[in-house]
Amino acid sequence: MLERANIVIVGGGVVGLAIAAELSKDNDGVFVFEKNKRLGQEASSHNSGVVHSGIHYPKNSLKAKMCVAGNKMIYDICTKGGIPFKKLGKLTVANEEGEFREIELLRRQGEENGVEGLEVLDAEGVREMEPAIRAEQALYSPSSGIIEPDYLLEYYESVTKINEGVIATDTEVKSIRKRDTGYELGVRNGESNFSLMVNTVINSAGLSADRIAQIAGMDTEALGYRLHLCKGDYFRIADRPPVKHLVYPVPEGPGLGIHLTPDLSGSVKMGPNAYYVSNIGYSVESSVEDFRKDVSRYLPSIINMRIKEDSSGVRPKLQGPGEGFRDFVIREEGDKGFPGFYNLIGIESPGLTASPAIASYVSTLYADSA
Repeated sequence: MLERANIVIVGGGVVGLAIAAELSKDNDGVFVFEKNKRLGQEASSHNSGVVHSGIHYPKNSLKAKMCVAGNKMIYDICTKGGIPFKKLGKLTVANEEGEFREIELLRRQGEENGVEGLEVLDAEGVREMEPAIRAEQALYSPSSGIIEPDYLLEYYESVTKINEGVIATDTEVKSIRKRDTGYELGVRNGESNFSLMVNTVINSAGLSADRIAQIAGMDTEALGYRLHLCKGDYFRIADRPPVKHLVYPVPEGPGLGIHLTPDLSGSVKMGPNAYYVSNIGYSVESSVEDFRKDVSRYLPSIINMRIKEDSSGVRPKLQGPGEGFRDFVIREEGDKGFPGFYNLIGIESPGLTASPAIASYVSTLYADSA
């Protein structure tokens, strides 16, 4: 007779842990299986740490809804939990006619999504806020900010453990077989292997989420679940910080453009850029001079600043090169023949911001299907 668990969450990143913290409030037998030796070692710890406002996502998309709700929830969590954060505000800057139109589209889209306090600034308004920035126009979003992702991970982890949930690192799900009474998981824990029967599986495996769906028996190609790895590099400004706010260009390509992000200490990172790769790796591959040239469009003084290599991250995108917007996949797969199996696929930016809202959404899906 196999041991049995109620809920297994595959993936111990920020979204998986947020779901564990939420579900363990009202449910016994919640387990998190994380394949790495530490929690949050992939997308959760290789990002800008930005709390997004919700201007970048189409109306009624899950990304828009989860981001706007999560923005408010994150700040509430930080305030109550004593987690450091800074609500810096963000300037999305423009210098050309086509970019001015994009600023207006972002403003309108943000307001439709429920983002509060948006304001379009002229060149003088930009200079008053950020004297070093050259922009003829900017969209100011005051609810944008920064957080240290590790602190949020630790918060979700502690809540899960207080609720008697179990978190197991160095524990990888290798096989999933649908049975009449749930799912049989084949699991590697360290150097040993075991099998476990599970009532509910929640696939929050980030960069590996399509693989987890596939080993469960789903046709990821036919369902549109195949992930594309999109890498972004970061550099850090080694001189005196040139800005106090988040500063973004008008987005183009698969990312949001190379932006300036002050961290909690005030030091400023540049990045990420965005380029598709075939393998996960965290070495910085981009040219510092390419970054310098790109950022100089709106921060001319970057030409004379010292810049050092910082880090990189890989995002699990559902859209491939040249493809348009793809939303989060967050659904229970009963209509596809997998009752009690929940997929979260393509959870890239704004996943960090959206994490508490995603957790609440999954909890509602779970309660509705019970």
